[in-house]
Amino acid sequence: MLSEFLLSEMTRLAQQDALPLHRQLYESLRRALLDGKLAAGERLPSSRDLAQDLQLSRNTVVAAINQLTVEGYLVSQVGSGTYVNDSVPKASPRPASVSLQQSGQLSRRGEALASTFCATQLEVQPFTPGIADFSAFPVALWQRLQNKHWRMTYPEMLDYNDSGGYAPLRRAVADYLRVFRSVQLDADQVVITSGTQQSLELCAQLLADHGDTVWVEDPAYWGAVKAFMATGLNMHAVPVDQQGIAPGTVDGQHAPRLIYVTPSHQYPTGAVMSLSRRHQLLACAAQHKAWILEDDYDSEFRFSGPPISSLEGLDKDGRVLYMGTFSKVLYPGLKLGYLVVPKPLVAAFKQAHYDLNRPGQMPLQAALAEFIEMGHFSSALRRARQTYAERRAALVTALAPCLQDPARGVYVGGAEQGLHLCLRLPEHIDDIALAQRIAQQGLTVRPLSAYCLHREDLRGLVIGYGYAPLASIERFGPMVARAVQAAVGGG
Repeated sequence: MLSEFLLSEMTRLAQQDALPLHRQLYESLRRALLDGKLAAGERLPSSRDLAQDLQLSRNTVVAAINQLTVEGYLVSQVGSGTYVNDSVPKASPRPASVSLQQSGQLSRRGEALASTFCATQLEVQPFTPGIADFSAFPVALWQRLQNKHWRMTYPEMLDYNDSGGYAPLRRAVADYLRVFRSVQLDADQVVITSGTQQSLELCAQLLADHGDTVWVEDPAYWGAVKAFMATGLNMHAVPVDQQGIAPGTVDGQHAPRLIYVTPSHQYPTGAVMSLSRRHQLLACAAQHKAWILEDDYDSEFRFSGPPISSLEGLDKDGRVLYMGTFSKVLYPGLKLGYLVVPKPLVAAFKQAHYDLNRPGQMPLQAALAEFIEMGHFSSALRRARQTYAERRAALVTALAPCLQDPARGVYVGGAEQGLHLCLRLPEHIDDIALAQRIAQQGLTVRPLSAYCLHREDLRGLVIGYGYAPLASIERFGPMVARAVQAAVGGG
């Protein structure tokens, strides 16, 4: 009977998780003990008998039994066998009156976080926006650098870090931003974070109180929306036009504490904030004593026209906090980004970052610093920029058939920079239904209206080309164009 139960449990575990055999047996035996399949003091079959019954190697059985013995579930008696410990607790049955939903209720904020802008609906697949191609990342070189720093690591490199990050990495970031993004800073103002999400959360936690207002672009980047929801801020949606965020008189009635923007390449429309609009926004922030959070998420990839300077580079009042990430150039799982804070806030941000997040990963940061100093980051960036430029051009060419008649109201926005473009559609088109029809062909694009907070006048498709190989774009791009043509023609 025990062997049948164990076989059944191991089969179930094998279907759910790719666990090694000894772990499957361990989990199954542990479940048998907790469920009372084996009574306290009962003797287990010998490891030889169990191995034969379960058709496992004896080493596998011994490994599982030894682990349970170490954890106190079993007791081994020399010359006698292995027994169930008398003190093994039994699993308590759940009262029938308590449902799973009742026992696991979320807070109102938790319900909102779990149901708004779900990442599973907004990420991954060939044409999904915001995803970079990391298949060309020099893995062997990266491993060598990491191994080098693990071998020479000092004890303090294995501890938490309260200085805002590895000093050579902060210097490398500062040098890069001064030259390429016109950011005014010194290395002490750089705080290394685990990415843009953590940077946003830090800003919300330190610069705003629960219930304060944050201006958010509409349509919006879903990750920022999630961060502000999680920190209890009231979001006021400000519409975006072709010059970026466009606050009006009505918006001024909702005085902001924070203003979140993506000025170099608005996500998801691709609009570039004009110089006049940038000065207007800086003046607005000064008027309301608000902080501007500048998310420069993909400024490295600009394919035509002169580079666009940062909003922070125009700031004379020290009201802009600038954030970026290494994930788009290197690989997403790196989970390293940076936040540039005004000098009066440096000490508070470093202290709070340490207290709230216990930052570490110093050997990883050291490897990245050397990767940048040796010129590998610049090389990776040049290769990526060339690759994405080719893919962008291929996608625009593939979409050309649905762009030939301007009177139809179909045009491309945001194609000069980044990893996605926005195919704008007439207002009467149901872009959600169109995206679903395209999904039936095995392709993933995102409806522009799904990114809107309050607006109901925007329709389009947000199409990513970063993760789509050139051959796939040339093959599947025309399929998207035909679907759009059919929708617009039938509209």
